[in-house]
Amino acid sequence: MSTFHGLEMARQALATQQAALYTTGHNIANANTEGYSRQRVNFETLSAFPAASRNRPQIPGQMGTGVEAGSVQRIRNQFLDNQFRGDNSTAGYWSTRADALSRMESLLNEPSDAGLSKTMDQFWQSLQDLAVNPENSGARSVVLQRAHALTDTFNYMSESLTNIRTDLQKQIDVTVKDANTLIDGINELNKQIKHLETHGYSANDLYDRRDTLIDNLSEIVSIDVSYDKSHLPPNKQGDGVATINIVNEAGTSIMQKPLIDGVSGISQAFDEPDYDTAEGLIAVTNLAINGTEVDILATEGSLKGLIDTFGYVDETDEVVGDYPDMLRKLDQMAYAFATAFNAQHQAGKIGDENGAAFFTEFGTGENAYIGAAGAISVLLEDGSQIATSTTGDSGNGDNALMLAEVFNTSNSALDGSSIKKFYESVIGDLGVTAEHANRMTENTNTLLGQVQNQRLAVSSVSLDEEMSNMIKFQHAYSAAARSMTAMDEMLDRIINSMGLVGR
Repeated sequence: MSTFHGLEMARQALATQQAALYTTGHNIANANTEGYSRQRVNFETLSAFPAASRNRPQIPGQMGTGVEAGSVQRIRNQFLDNQFRGDNSTAGYWSTRADALSRMESLLNEPSDAGLSKTMDQFWQSLQDLAVNPENSGARSVVLQRAHALTDTFNYMSESLTNIRTDLQKQIDVTVKDANTLIDGINELNKQIKHLETHGYSANDLYDRRDTLIDNLSEIVSIDVSYDKSHLPPNKQGDGVATINIVNEAGTSIMQKPLIDGVSGISQAFDEPDYDTAEGLIAVTNLAINGTEVDILATEGSLKGLIDTFGYVDETDEVVGDYPDMLRKLDQMAYAFATAFNAQHQAGKIGDENGAAFFTEFGTGENAYIGAAGAISVLLEDGSQIATSTTGDSGNGDNALMLAEVFNTSNSALDGSSIKKFYESVIGDLGVTAEHANRMTENTNTLLGQVQNQRLAVSSVSLDEEMSNMIKFQHAYSAAARSMTAMDEMLDRIINSMGLVGR
C-alpha cells in the first residue's frame, strides 16, 4: 500500500460526495419538470486491501480503501407505470366520449325554453288556438311563424350536429398524426438509449423522456410495453429498449408486428384514416398501420372514443356512432312529422279545395328520411293557406285540431310511437348514455389519479428530502476534505520534519 494511499482515499471520497451533491442539485433543478424521476447515487465501497489470500499472514484483516459512486439510479416503479398506462387508455376513451356527448347535450339543450321540445309545444298550442278561432288571421299568422320556428330548429340541430362531426373528423386526423409523432419520438429515443447503454452508460434523463412519450401514446391507444436489455454490457444496469404493441381489452396484440420494435429499431405508423359515405353520412371505413388494417375499435383510448362518437361503417355497411345515431333519429322524426302533418293538412279543406302540402314532401322509400331534419321547411306562404276545416266552412276548425293531434298520434314511421314520445325517448337515451360516460370518466380519472399519486410518491422530487440529502453530502464532503488535510499534515511531518535530530 502506498504512503499516499490516504490522500487517494480522501480524494475518492471527495469525488463521490461531490457526485452525490451534483445529483441532488439535478433533482432540485428538475423538481417541477414534467415526467422527471428523481435520481440517486449508489455508493459502493472500493475493494479492500489486500485481496483475500492464504499468503498474507502479516496483515490481520482486510483494510478498507474508500468509496466510489457505483451508479446513478433513476427511481421508478415499472409495475405502476404499466398500471398507469392501462388506466390512461380507459380514461382517454371515456373522457373523449364524454366531451363529445356533452357537446351534443349542450346543442339539444333539453329541457329548456329554447329546445326542440318547447318549439313543438308552442306550435302545438298555436294549432289549438287556431282550432278555436279558425277565422282569426292573427292566429293563422302565429301558426305559420311557429311552424317556421320549428323547421328552423330542426335545420339548426341537423347543421350543428354535422358541424360537430366535422370537428370530430379533424380531431381523428390530428390524433392519428399525434400518435405517429409519438411513435417516431419513442423510436428515436430507443436508438439513443441503446447507443448509450451499449457503451455502459445509464440514460436516466432519456428514460424519463421516453416514458413521458409512452404515457402520452397510451392515452390514444391501449399498448403493451416490454423491455429488452440484451445489448447491455455485463454487470451494467439500464432499462433497455422498449418494444410496444397495440393490444385489445384482453391484453392480446392486434398487430402482426410490433408498433415499435426496440431491438431492430423498426417502427410503424398509422395511415391516414379512410372515410366513405354511407346512409348519407361520412364515416370511418378503415384504419390501417403501414397498409395493414387493424381493429382499432378492439382497444381503448381517445382514438376509439373519437371514432365511436364520429361514426364508423360496421360489417353490415351501417353507420354506427353517437352522432350518426342522433342525426338519424332527428331525420326520422322530421320525416315522420312532415309526412303525417302534410297528409292531415291535405285532407283538410279551404272552401272547395283540399289543403296543399304544409311542409317539405320527402317522398317514400326505405331511405326517404335521410337528411329530412336539415331539409324540412314550410311551403305555405300565407296563413290563409292553412286548411283548418274538414268541411270547407271557414268557421270550422276541426282539421286544425286534428293537425295538433299529429304530435300525439301513433306514427308508423316511428315504430308506432308518437312524435312527442319518440323525441322524449331520444333525449332520455342521450341523458342515460351521457350520464354513463360522465360516471365512467369520473371513475377512471379517480383510479388514474390514485395510480399517478403512487407513481409520484416513488419517483417525484421531494425538496425537503433533497435539502436534507444536500446537508448530509455537504458534511461528508467537509469530513473528507478534513481527512485529506490530516493526511497532508502527516506526510508533511514525515517528509519535512523527520531526520533532523542532531543537525
